[in-house]
Order: sequence, then structure tokens, then C-alpha cells
Amino acid sequence: MMGAFVATLNETLLGNALHVLMKEFQVGATTIQWLTAAYLLVVGSLIPITALIQQWLTTRQLFSTAMLSFLIGTIVAATPPTFRFLLVGRVIQAMGTGLIIPLLKNTILNIFPAEKRGSIMGVLFLIFTFAPAIGPTLSGIIIDAMDWRWLFYTTIPIFHPLRLLLSCKCDHDHKTQG
Repeated sequence: MMGAFVATLNETLLGNALHVLMKEFQVGATTIQWLTAAYLLVVGSLIPITALIQQWLTTRQLFSTAMLSFLIGTIVAATPPTFRFLLVGRVIQAMGTGLIIPLLKNTILNIFPAEKRGSIMGVLFLIFTFAPAIGPTLSGIIIDAMDWRWLFYTTIPIFHPLRLLLSCKCDHDHKTQG
């Protein structure tokens, strides 16, 4: 669930940094908005496709792919020499987010008995609503105190150990039945 928190937090994290990024990369508002638009388009496209992908890969494989994708995208987005690299990093991040959100929901449905699913889905709902709500505040604090790259650097220590831990320890390793 921590992975889902950081992935959904990332949807709104750049909002306060857009003006800084416009100056950094010398691009206009219509160009910089692609950082958010492309991210949301990829996430929205991958969510329904994940059901198909889950028929081909195990839960562990899909989780590892999603987390690795998000990590690679974060590294690319944190160290871009040009705006295009930043945009590519955001798209790669979005691939991870678009996979992990439905994977988490399906895993909850497979692991928890029917009588506990409601409470677990409630916790998941809190995560999915709380993370984007604090994104602008958190990004404002980071932008005021540090460089915009720290919006991405701060997620790396969370995601990398989480990916390693859960991809090795995941007991729920079977192909999800659709």
C-alpha cells in the first residue's frame, strides 16, 4: 500500500513546480502541462489493460515490473538534461503507477476473505484520496526548501527497498484468475 501511496502522490506532486520547470527548461505553459497530461493519460490507459497483463504474468512479476518502472522513471525524471527526458521519465513513472493501482486492488480481492475486503478497501480508498490531497502542500514545501529534483529524489528511498523487499517476500505468487 505504500507503493500505491507514493504512486498516487506523484500525480499531484509537480503542480507547484511547473513554473520552476518552465524557467529551467525554457518552455511555455502549453509544453510544461504535458508532464501532468501525459502522466495521467498513461495511467488511465494502463489501468484497464492491467487485467489482461495479469493473465500473462504472476503477481510478483507484475509488481516487480511496476515498481521497477516507477523507479527507473523517477531516476530519469530526477536527472534530465532536457525537457524531453523529464517527460520520458514521467511517462515511465506513469507506467508503474498504471500497473500498481489495479494490481493492488486485485491482490486485496484475492488475499482477503470477503468479510474483510470492505475495511481493507476503505483503507485503500483513504490512501488514494489522501496522497493526491497532500501532494501540492508537500511539493510546495520541497520547492521552497530544495531544488525541484528533490520531488523525485524523495521517492527513491521509499520505492527501491520496498520493491526489493516485496518482490522477494511476496507469498502471493500465482497468476491472477480473471
